[in-house]
Amino acid sequence: MLLSQLPEDVLYHVWSYLDYKSLSRLSQVCKTIYHFINRDTVWRKIAKEFLNTGITRNGTDIYPSIPLKERVKIAQNWYDGVCKRAIPLKWKTKLLPWLQLDGDTLFLSQAADIGAYHLHKDSGRLQRNPYEIYSGHKGDVCRFVLTDSHLISGGSDGKILVHSRRSDMLVELSGHNQEVNCLDSKDRLIISGSRDRTARIWTLTSSCPRDTIPMYDRVWSVAISPTLRSFVTGTACCENFSPLRIWDVERKCVMEWEEPHDSTLYCIQTDGNHMIASGSSHYGVVRLWDKRQTECLQFFQLSSHPVSSPVYCLRFSNSHLYAALATSLHSLDFRQSPSYIR
Repeated sequence: MLLSQLPEDVLYHVWSYLDYKSLSRLSQVCKTIYHFINRDTVWRKIAKEFLNTGITRNGTDIYPSIPLKERVKIAQNWYDGVCKRAIPLKWKTKLLPWLQLDGDTLFLSQAADIGAYHLHKDSGRLQRNPYEIYSGHKGDVCRFVLTDSHLISGGSDGKILVHSRRSDMLVELSGHNQEVNCLDSKDRLIISGSRDRTARIWTLTSSCPRDTIPMYDRVWSVAISPTLRSFVTGTACCENFSPLRIWDVERKCVMEWEEPHDSTLYCIQTDGNHMIASGSSHYGVVRLWDKRQTECLQFFQLSSHPVSSPVYCLRFSNSHLYAALATSLHSLDFRQSPSYIR
């Protein structure tokens, strides 16, 4: 019996013992084996062990439209740091920009406006001009988040604006008397943090905060748990309070930690499995980390002395990483072709 004539469940079992290089070589034997090996089922186990393939720790697939074999190719480049660098946008005035990615759209805040830019599907390049602009703040946008139906922004004017992504409807929430440094939103719940040393809990249907939590320090970051039962806050670490704390929705602090590092990290993102990307406060440095290792995996310096800037925000997709610095938007394209995966 020929190899290709074996039952499919036997072939799956045999090939589950092969690594990605061996699978790639085997796929060159004949067309029948090539088409079989290209199936996502063959690559799923391997993809879960690689960085940023879209397979999360709980097994969810973030990029189901992209073949897993192709994602493993790109993942090897993330691991090796092989990428093509570009600067899609520049601006003259120094800003504190923020980014969000939603499929083929990149949202970028510049001063008081948030622009929505198309990303070309094949190249990942940014369209030069935004196709839509969200505005309304009387000061700079400090932070914004996306939901399926809304764009929610916090500004230096102390306001929170809730923009509908399906109409021109705009709702203004007032409650902070200083900059809204951070916010997060999930399932119609909004948590905001401010320089006024408070965190506030809102709903999309409320015009005033549902709850206000005194933090006794400036609040720089918040994140809502996927379960909606708790949220985490990060403060400026200027007072005698633990800067990192977890709260339940009843305003009770349930856990806290001290900050072990002395270098400011402006932003982090995880692929939901093994990889973390971080942006630091000096020289536009982006680092990639593998949570299974103790050392930094890759290091990218996006700005140089004397033109130094923090990485204020970064976001990545399966193939690209975008980083916003004070006067420019940088992109790293990891879609190069490893010679050992055909």
